[in-house]
Amino acid sequence: MRTKELGRFGEERAARYLRLRGYRILETNYACRFGEIDLIAQRGRYLVFVEVKLRKSADFAAAREFVTAAKRQRIRSTAALYLSQNETALQPRFDVIEIYAPDGADGKVTINHIENAFE
Repeated sequence: MRTKELGRFGEERAARYLRLRGYRILETNYACRFGEIDLIAQRGRYLVFVEVKLRKSADFAAAREFVTAAKRQRIRSTAALYLSQNETALQPRFDVIEIYAPDGADGKVTINHIENAFE
């Protein structure tokens, strides 16, 4: 599978995971001049901005470690623009979903959801 297809696969699996846990997906691949947010979801009193990271394994580093300081800043800026265009009383939160798929889309997938991963 190519990188784009794998990314789409990871985002679809993350969205399905969130739906099964009571989240409502509001946006997928929200993009603006500052960057992109993979998923925007709502659950309870939270508006959740989700970064999805897909890796074959954590042998080199955990997937969450690839959400660098620069990436977190781009996500924050993108979220701020989204919030300015979509008024809400919900509390914003930034989550990371790690997906480990050693055999790509054809094998077992492990998902680790890190709530409030950064501010």
